[in-house]
Amino acid sequence: MKLTILGGGGFRVPLVYEAVATAATGLTVDEIALYDVDPARLHAITSVIEGLGAQLLADGSTATLPRLTATTDLREAVTGADFVFSAIRVGGAEARTVDERVALGLGLLGQETIGPGGLAYALRTIPVALEIARMVAEVAPGAWVINFTNPAGIVTEAMRSVLGDHVVGICDTPIGLVRRVGRLLDVDLVAGERGASFDYVGLNHLGWLRSVTVEGVDRLPGLLADDAALEEIEEARLIGKDWVRADGALPNEYLFYYLHTAAAIDRITSAATTRGEFLAKQQGDFYLAAAESSEPASCCTSPLDLWRETLHEREATYMAESRDEERREEDIAGGGYQEVALRLMTALATGRSERMILDVGNAPTGSDAPPEQRIVPELPADAVLEVLCVVDGEGVHPQPVAPVGLGRLGMMSTLRAAERKILEAAMTGSREAAWQGFSMHPLVSSPVLGKKLLEGYIAGHPEIAALLAEG
Repeated sequence: MKLTILGGGGFRVPLVYEAVATAATGLTVDEIALYDVDPARLHAITSVIEGLGAQLLADGSTATLPRLTATTDLREAVTGADFVFSAIRVGGAEARTVDERVALGLGLLGQETIGPGGLAYALRTIPVALEIARMVAEVAPGAWVINFTNPAGIVTEAMRSVLGDHVVGICDTPIGLVRRVGRLLDVDLVAGERGASFDYVGLNHLGWLRSVTVEGVDRLPGLLADDAALEEIEEARLIGKDWVRADGALPNEYLFYYLHTAAAIDRITSAATTRGEFLAKQQGDFYLAAAESSEPASCCTSPLDLWRETLHEREATYMAESRDEERREEDIAGGGYQEVALRLMTALATGRSERMILDVGNAPTGSDAPPEQRIVPELPADAVLEVLCVVDGEGVHPQPVAPVGLGRLGMMSTLRAAERKILEAAMTGSREAAWQGFSMHPLVSSPVLGKKLLEGYIAGHPEIAALLAEG
């Protein structure tokens, strides 16, 4: 079995390799092919992975290390792949800083996936994602594409236009929320212990856990009424206990940016650097140091040790602008994209059923499903939603959700309309569609600011300037 990782020089790729190499889910992978456009980053991460593999063997692990290849040739990387993990970052961390600063310069939220920064990220990423999808269709037509690339919902939707239901988006934040609740109830909600079930619905980074049923009883109202319990749930601490109690649901942590926008902007602007600037420097320093330490005559810290030190700092400071404290260890530990992706891959490859929250179509690709046959009847059939799914050897099966109330549906619809215009702009080069997309976003809601955002991103991103040159 061949697994291809696109964005193979990315900082978190060793986490994926470790999960695969240790056969954490019982699945054996014969080859991992890393693809990246940056050969220096690819070399650094390959060095980290080689060190990780050597350590696994030295520690007596029973792991059978998959064959590792690395290339800057997309066709070579994808040919013959059974699974493709897409984790690309067009423009690198430096482009993220432009996404953030253009928005902040206009008094708007500057964040990677939420707000205008997320739309800019999507606008420059979708053309590349479509190129990847077409390559997969040509040289690995039976492959499953598991999309890590943010903003996951809109990028997944774009790739589904080429590859259909064989593209699935993943995010680790919803399942992290479910597991935190499960720990409090002393039940494995994901595995369905004691007849457990739960209802989660939304878009990527805009979702809600609305019920948690154990042995036929919805336990969520009791948790929401318990201050001590809510103190153990990171999302409740971020958003506010009173709000989640009034709302009757536990939100995805990214709702912080919608519900506390002014506070988020204040915290970001009061910091010495934006998150993108922090990561650009942190990771830039790591890649330089890793290159030096991988030299034969080097006496420096190994690439693997450098990577681990950097990883801990990165995870501990995640979404720092939303917190008054450093992240708790229990909120950092376990799971992650790599665990979600590997469980998904294992279920598809072996037929062993899994329950997972995934980004999938509101109806099967190409379906003319009437509203009553869609997951959320009020939204378009091809909209990508984030919902509970059952995965097995036959594919990914979204589960029904309870009706979505007007307030949540309104947030989802408004965001989806903005994203749809950005998708149109990315596929056609239309400046007008891009302007509409930025203007319609719920954290912008202004044609004047939308035009200024568009002008700023055209000036700051060569990829966007080229895409919209004739629109």
